[in-house]
Amino acid sequence: MISKRDDIRNVAIIAHVDHGKTTLVDGMLKQSGIFRQNQKVEERVLDSNALERERGITILAKNTAITYNGIKINIVDTPGHADFGGEVERVLKMVDGVLLLVDAFEGPMPQTRFVLKKALALDLPAIVVINKIDRPDARVKQVEDEVLELFIELGADDSQIDFPVVYASAKDGIAKYSMDEPSDNLKPLFDTIVNHIPAPAGDPEAPVQVLITTLDYDDYVGRIAIGRVFRGTIVSGKEYAICKKDGSISMTKVSNLYEFMGLKREEAREATIGDIVAVTGIQDIDIGETIADAENPEPVPYVNIDEPTLSMIFSVNNSPFAGQEGQYVTSRHLRERLFKEAKSNVSLRVEETDSPDSFKVSGRGELHLSVLIETMRREGYEFQVSRPMVIIKEVNGKKMEPMESVVIDIPEEYMGVVMEKMGARRGQLTNMENMGNGALRLEFEIPTRGLLGYRSEFMTDTKGEGILNAVFSGYTPYKGEIPTRSRGALVAFESGESNTYGLYNAQDRGTLFIGPGVRVYEGMIVGENSRPGDLDINVCKKKHVTNLRSSTADEALRLTPPREMTLEKCLEFIKDDELVEVTPKNIRMRKTILSRQERARARARGA
Repeated sequence: MISKRDDIRNVAIIAHVDHGKTTLVDGMLKQSGIFRQNQKVEERVLDSNALERERGITILAKNTAITYNGIKINIVDTPGHADFGGEVERVLKMVDGVLLLVDAFEGPMPQTRFVLKKALALDLPAIVVINKIDRPDARVKQVEDEVLELFIELGADDSQIDFPVVYASAKDGIAKYSMDEPSDNLKPLFDTIVNHIPAPAGDPEAPVQVLITTLDYDDYVGRIAIGRVFRGTIVSGKEYAICKKDGSISMTKVSNLYEFMGLKREEAREATIGDIVAVTGIQDIDIGETIADAENPEPVPYVNIDEPTLSMIFSVNNSPFAGQEGQYVTSRHLRERLFKEAKSNVSLRVEETDSPDSFKVSGRGELHLSVLIETMRREGYEFQVSRPMVIIKEVNGKKMEPMESVVIDIPEEYMGVVMEKMGARRGQLTNMENMGNGALRLEFEIPTRGLLGYRSEFMTDTKGEGILNAVFSGYTPYKGEIPTRSRGALVAFESGESNTYGLYNAQDRGTLFIGPGVRVYEGMIVGENSRPGDLDINVCKKKHVTNLRSSTADEALRLTPPREMTLEKCLEFIKDDELVEVTPKNIRMRKTILSRQERARARARGA
């Protein structure tokens, strides 16, 4: 017997990066009375991961719940970065509607289009929240029109186009139905969710179906599977079947059942249609699998996740400093960690290679892979990675490559340099718009290859004032060669410790990446050459000491401060014959072949 549960609503918050999703969830949690009056609450409380707090972005989708007028609202906060689109795609299967957040100045951006397209494809009704209305440069009316155009462009039907609009300032914790009405809370937003997001429907008596969309881990209880009850009633302590992705069925017992309330999980005895639950006691379950009735196991169809577009080779560190700084250094450690990550990170693929010490890891973009590298580094892993390579497909005998839709916001004076650089990288201008106050918006279609290594160059070219956003737009025929780094590397000539004298003599040859007192080895990259081609330099060279004194010899040698190389900058910098060595204490760049003589022989063979 199909019935509705009017006491529950399931909603996901989707938006482009930095449009205020996590801040809005903060406001909703605070105003729903989840926290005590005197409780100290951090900002962006759902961004609990250290990397999320540092970078100010959401990487993992999070679940929380609030109660409003006796109705439980389950909220899923999703990432805005295109690289974590896999996180968004899978959680949309858990909800009955979405809050589409749009910045009152920026309007719809590439990721807004991507997440809305996914939501419309699943027939989810949307509430449009125009956020940051407190911005002095807000253009609320135009943004509202742009959102409507986007819905029409994405083929929304009449019921989807008839969306309610709420105007909000997540930072100030206010929402309103029209711009000229006063407001001091988020009540209009809560009311709109209750009135416009459909209540979950299903048969609580039918054989149970719980679709697992997220995996968590706890040191005490082991693997925690999080999902939504689509049908029936799941009871703690009972035996159930698991419908695997390969079609096989295995039996298991549910040890404990939890529901979400605020930031906590509360133990429950049973859960029924529409509930979002966490289940413990099941060790062998993956995302996209269904916990089903033991007598009558039926899986819930699962959304297909978009394919990865970039791959890198992760391999065991074999530099002269190998094993000195990391806790986990063997191929067994690396293999276990990567395959464990692939189980919960749905848009990541890990494959074995011909070498037992190397693994091919494919993901959705540079940020997706660099976040994995940084996480592993902090956990004590030591390894080395190759340059990111795009995944080329063969379709009907034609070479196809991934493309990105790029939106660039810049002051007018940088238009020339950006157009020139994007043109050289096979970017095609598709739209140009004057945003007022001397600001321009440029839209391009560009091969993913063309963007590799461009972001840091773009920030330099626009003196840090430009904003570049990109989202995967599909595969197109191969666009031909794209120029890569035009300058060579400065490579350490011998192992030792860098000193001021050696660096002073080397700095005229290019830009250095290290200062004095740094341990180096032969083949390690210590700077960028000012010319094409690599140059071996001796940064450990000591001054020849004699017993003669000259009036100028002891003057202080002035060093130019070295260029700071973050993990992302290193991945952008390296060429095909170079690697990034990653340890918990250091990030170094090196040549794949460390010996000068061996490199010279390899060059001769290549020539």
